[in-house]
Amino acid sequence: MNGYEVSPWELRWRGLAIDQLHRTESTFALANGHIGMRGALEEGEPVGLPGTYLNGFYESHALPYAEIGYGYPEDGQTIVNVTDGKIIRLLVEDEPLDLRYGRTLAHQRWIDFRSGILSRDTVWESPTGRRVRIRSRRMVSFTQRAVAAIHYEIEPADDLQLVVQSDLLANEPIESRGKDPRVAAALRSPLVADFAAAEGYNAVLVHHTRESGLRVAAGMDHEIDTSDGMQTDIRAEGDLARLTAAVDVPAGGKLRLVKYLGYGWSAKRSVPALRAQVEAALAGARQTGWEGLLREQRAFLDDFWTAADIEIDGDERLQQAVRFALFHILQAGARGESRAIAGKGLTGPGYDGHAFWDTETFVLPVLTYTMPDAARDALRWRHSTLPQARERAKVLGKRGAAFPWRSITGAECSAYWPAGTAAFHVSAAVADAAARYTAACADDTFDREYGTELLVETARLWVSLGHHDQHGGFRIDGVTGPDEYTAVVDNNVYTNLMAQRNLTEAGTACGRNPEVADRLGVSPDEVEAWRRAAEEMVIPFDDLLGVHPQSEGFTQHEEWDFAATPKDKYPLLLHYPYFDLYRKQVVKQADLVLAMHLRGDAFTPEQKAANFAYYEARTVRDSSLSAGTQAVLAAEVGHLGLAYDYIVEAAMTDLADLHDNVRNGLHMASLAGAWAGVVAGLGGFRDHGGVPTFAPRLPKELDRVSFRMCVHRSRIQVEINRDAARYRHISGGALSTSHHGEPIVIEAGPGLSLPIPDCPPQPRPKQPAGREPGSRRA
Repeated sequence: MNGYEVSPWELRWRGLAIDQLHRTESTFALANGHIGMRGALEEGEPVGLPGTYLNGFYESHALPYAEIGYGYPEDGQTIVNVTDGKIIRLLVEDEPLDLRYGRTLAHQRWIDFRSGILSRDTVWESPTGRRVRIRSRRMVSFTQRAVAAIHYEIEPADDLQLVVQSDLLANEPIESRGKDPRVAAALRSPLVADFAAAEGYNAVLVHHTRESGLRVAAGMDHEIDTSDGMQTDIRAEGDLARLTAAVDVPAGGKLRLVKYLGYGWSAKRSVPALRAQVEAALAGARQTGWEGLLREQRAFLDDFWTAADIEIDGDERLQQAVRFALFHILQAGARGESRAIAGKGLTGPGYDGHAFWDTETFVLPVLTYTMPDAARDALRWRHSTLPQARERAKVLGKRGAAFPWRSITGAECSAYWPAGTAAFHVSAAVADAAARYTAACADDTFDREYGTELLVETARLWVSLGHHDQHGGFRIDGVTGPDEYTAVVDNNVYTNLMAQRNLTEAGTACGRNPEVADRLGVSPDEVEAWRRAAEEMVIPFDDLLGVHPQSEGFTQHEEWDFAATPKDKYPLLLHYPYFDLYRKQVVKQADLVLAMHLRGDAFTPEQKAANFAYYEARTVRDSSLSAGTQAVLAAEVGHLGLAYDYIVEAAMTDLADLHDNVRNGLHMASLAGAWAGVVAGLGGFRDHGGVPTFAPRLPKELDRVSFRMCVHRSRIQVEINRDAARYRHISGGALSTSHHGEPIVIEAGPGLSLPIPDCPPQPRPKQPAGREPGSRRA
């Protein structure tokens, strides 16, 4: 049998399925926010797409343009597959273990969300009939940030000579994954050797990138447990370091090897300094030992699940998928420590390893309410890129900070300006995440040292980008909102509402921190300009249709002919010109609907219901970002069955490979969307103005939902049943909130059980033909 087995706390694939390795290498990836390792087999081959990544480590290349224009970014950045330390080759009586040859009598791999360990159990028979059993366990440590480790065990069925080769391999051959020859050239042997050393069971390689000039060190050390008579040899040269161990192992005996790996990189540190850093990491790992690392990993994850777990009764596959999502979001950001969280995390090279607005809008809310320190660190990375954002705004003739559409270092790397430079809402996303974190976590230090400056500089951008018209309104023209099928428009409702909140939050932050405002040169007149722009912000409304147009004039555009669009023509951007998409009523992903989630305080319940139905009929979800948001609003306006369907789609995007691109890594924003669908959708959680509220409801497809979260330094649990919701205090102080509008306090004690008001049945809205949730799963 091949495929993922359903289990609440693990993801297991039983069977070999070499043709599916490209998928399982992504889903079985391990990371801690600093190191990322795809789930490739230890033997190195067969392989779908090898990958070991360090957060922020990249190579530069020129960006392609048919015609150059003023303000176009010149340089691109691409994540680099660094030195691979996962490789442990095995020769059985001179025959290399390769699952493409001989017979694989049994094979399974699984990742345990509670221990953070990727395990493997394989029984292999060589072409000449020699049989061995391989058991391995792999981890990337959450507690020792620079460390990964592999426990590799071989048990022969007969008396056999076994030879193990444990490698560090740089410039691993990788097939080109894109059509841009500049990127392919940049990634063809990107690492230049600086240093190689080996002694005993230990080796270190140091390299630098040709163009970006970054330096990386990788080291390995080993513990080997076997019978007497073992012969070992170690060598290191250029791109390869290899420990070879040969030993005769009797039937029923075992050869056990623990491989410790250490990684470090820097743009400034010398070869000796990086070597010392890696050797120190290895020494710490050796001192802790394999069992010690296991205990540390389990304790770290126990604490995480206490704060973040979601329980779902009534759908076992969804239960598994939601915990899978939470585990990978944790892996993407746990130990990033002032580095970006990329769109694919550290699970693959998709999007060239770039971070987008996805981080602040989708991923950081999850971390803010489950692992606040990781959210803080990701925002500190954004703050560290303020010089580049200020420079980008200056190039564009604006004030303040214009954060990039896509980047690794903070410099704009998008060569397509209509959906890149014009997407100024990225800056609003940064401001929104900073304000949300500050309010939810009561982090005064962050507010003073980072948050207020982020809010001020983004507020300055909006005032210089928009203008007051002759009717007294504040307009923001010529921008692109979240929907990339509608570009360069006037008064995108999402952008304007998020800018409005940004301006208001900036003024409030300056009031809290006058010394910071003085340092940044904020005058009373400037704060007044922010206030006036926020109050006079233009929010278009179509009185004839009774809905908000996504942007000015959108509801007057020609309708897209969905009935005449074949299913194999999706995603539309790969089959139709942007020119045609831009002038039709077709929506790639939630835009106005996202505004109703993040700025729900700006809409009436009647407007939300009308807007949701209108945009459901025009949204094709060609982006993985959309389903989670549509789940949230479907639940709020009373379509609980539809909300359930969208939660399933968001959660299963990678496990079912709905977009046929999991080989390049997982979709972090979609995984975060599954959390949002449960917590903000079914739980009705909102935090407008920093005030947490709940309005839970349960769809008939589920029997019970329970989720945990951290708000205002209080850990709580919310349990949703058919007729009532129960609020329980776990730790921290009491939390003042509300249940369906009724003020409540969640504090130590037996908890609160409150009735859930009835939800009037409503007709299910229509989606474009063939784009109903679940149609791709089917």
